[in-house]
Amino acid sequence: MTAETRDLRVENSVPKQRLSGARKYVLFAVGGLFVLSVVQLFEGTNQLTAPGTWGAALRLTIPIMLAALGGLYSERSGVINIGLEGMMIAGTWFGAWAGWQYGPWAGVWLGLAGGALFGLIHAIATVTFAVDQIVSGVAINILGLGSMRFLSSVLYTADTGGGATQSPRIQDFIGTFSVPLLSDWFNALSDKGWFFLSDVAGIFAGVTTGVSWLTFWALLLIPLSWWLLWRTAWGLRLRSAGENPWAAESLGVPVLRMKYWGVLISGALAGLGGAYLVVVQAGIYREGMTAGRGFIGLGAMIFGNYNPFGLLAGAGIFGYSDALRLRQNSVHGILLLIAIGLLLLALYSLMKKKWEPAGLQGVFALLFFIWWFTTDDVPGQIVTATPYIITLLVLSLATQRLRMPAADGAQYRKGEAH
Repeated sequence: MTAETRDLRVENSVPKQRLSGARKYVLFAVGGLFVLSVVQLFEGTNQLTAPGTWGAALRLTIPIMLAALGGLYSERSGVINIGLEGMMIAGTWFGAWAGWQYGPWAGVWLGLAGGALFGLIHAIATVTFAVDQIVSGVAINILGLGSMRFLSSVLYTADTGGGATQSPRIQDFIGTFSVPLLSDWFNALSDKGWFFLSDVAGIFAGVTTGVSWLTFWALLLIPLSWWLLWRTAWGLRLRSAGENPWAAESLGVPVLRMKYWGVLISGALAGLGGAYLVVVQAGIYREGMTAGRGFIGLGAMIFGNYNPFGLLAGAGIFGYSDALRLRQNSVHGILLLIAIGLLLLALYSLMKKKWEPAGLQGVFALLFFIWWFTTDDVPGQIVTATPYIITLLVLSLATQRLRMPAADGAQYRKGEAH
């Protein structure tokens, strides 16, 4: 075999491998939708695939996705950022103040800037002064909460309609749009009540009807980030700073500058997630409105294996479960959905000859099935905690190959050999 023939065979094999991987994800998605339809049939409800459920899921996914995407830039540059929650808090406050004064789009940009400011503080502490990154992240969270309370008490007086724990209400929201033709067609098909077909149409109707323009632009950040990090020289330099900063330094990469960029972008995206909560969802800043979404975003990033598309899936799981929490009569069906999912996961583990994970997953599947079969509803406390329970189950029981950047969290000083 000549060298040219061997190269041609290798080149021809790459598209087949990519096609096989894409086909696997498509089959997985179709299988998941079919399971949703079966669960709805047993439960006698249509809320699991209703357009309203999936529209709410999309809106609830975006803030978590933005926080997770922010964490991705920081971690890929080698800096652990558990201060995402504090940066999101800054984004909510600055977004609300600017939105109140100058309109919602001003709130978006100032919320982004507020998160970037706290990112800069984290970068100065960790990159320049080599402060422990976990300690700095905790300090950012405390600083975000305390400083926003102080600013609220100073600027939001009684005559403004605000106070120490909330801002005045923003008068305008960012506009929405529906995808022409597709939105009406999917909604009409969803109303037919056909098994599986109407369920799939309901999902697409939810994500093509009444979509905020900020949602659209936020979703574009996923492919843009993938291209930027994996298809540009700048992205290669950023990732090299997180993999081996000393080797990168020897090749002329400005490691300190790349780390600063990673943490600044991280803060800006987290702040944008906070601003989204204000200008798209609530229309007002309230203390504690982030509700731990920065930490959940960190978990979504880890679940997504430090990849933009993976973290979108992780954020989507939480957003969907949070949307179901708002429809309490649907939560009981989630018990059966989890039971079926765990059973399929156990069968997959058996095929891979992973006996212990398969046994654990099978036991949990049986427990959830018994819970579903012997009850008619779910206690209110469990309903409230549904998103967090589902997220923990996914993170603890899903099997995947996680690989964090090799030098993530390592302290680096220019000119020092490792």
